[in-house]
Amino acid sequence: MFIVADVGGTKTRIAGSTDLESFSEPLIFETPKNYGDGVKKIVESAARIASGERVEKVCMGIPGVISDDYGSIVTAPNLKEWMHQRVANDLEKALGAKVHLENDTALCGLGEATKGAGVGARTLIYITVSTGVGGVRIVDGHINSPLHSAEIGYQYINIGDHLQRFSSLISGRAIEERFGKKPYEIPKDDPVWEELARYVAIGVHNSILFWTPDRVVLGGSMFNEIGISIERVQFHLKEIMKAFPTIPEIAHSKLGDLGGLWGGLARLKQLR
Repeated sequence: MFIVADVGGTKTRIAGSTDLESFSEPLIFETPKNYGDGVKKIVESAARIASGERVEKVCMGIPGVISDDYGSIVTAPNLKEWMHQRVANDLEKALGAKVHLENDTALCGLGEATKGAGVGARTLIYITVSTGVGGVRIVDGHINSPLHSAEIGYQYINIGDHLQRFSSLISGRAIEERFGKKPYEIPKDDPVWEELARYVAIGVHNSILFWTPDRVVLGGSMFNEIGISIERVQFHLKEIMKAFPTIPEIAHSKLGDLGGLWGGLARLKQLR
């Protein structure tokens, strides 16, 4: 039995697989902010999924920068109490199985590359905008982050006379703080969505310059029906792109909330 998990800043999804080709109906729960409670909940869920079978290996996505040994979280703005904890080691002791950590966005990107909107692309950029902002480059079906996960949300963009962090302009958390309401509560025709589409286009533009992909996949809750229009992102991207004669294909993610679990399966195959 293999276990795949996607620990988000808001929700956690965890499922089991016997063949690394498909997974069981995921268990979904609110991600505990307290580290000890989080490990306990993951262990209990994994045991429930395994139903007495031996857990051979676990792949788990976590939001933040993963340590060089893939065993802990170096930075995690949305899970601060999890930082610098020996997550993999603690889970291995409790489950009796090898545990491999990856950045959650990296696993979602790997899932899209192997099972979703990125299938067929040799070099793929996956960018997610939800509670936070993340990005990854996938090359030939492998996560292309040799040292640390890419943190494109930390890039600075000059808006007016001020440098602002990309994530502070477009993330769900930033928009909620700005308007005092959830993003999905903002009317679909509100001008803010066009403003955000332009900001996203700037960030995508910068990523294309550095990573030169043949396809860009955009995912996360901020690209839902009430949210940022991918068509408008594409429009603004064409307007600002000067370095290259054309822009790569821009696609919406296909796997939704399950992208990280599909990416976990693909990563476990690579680790066998």
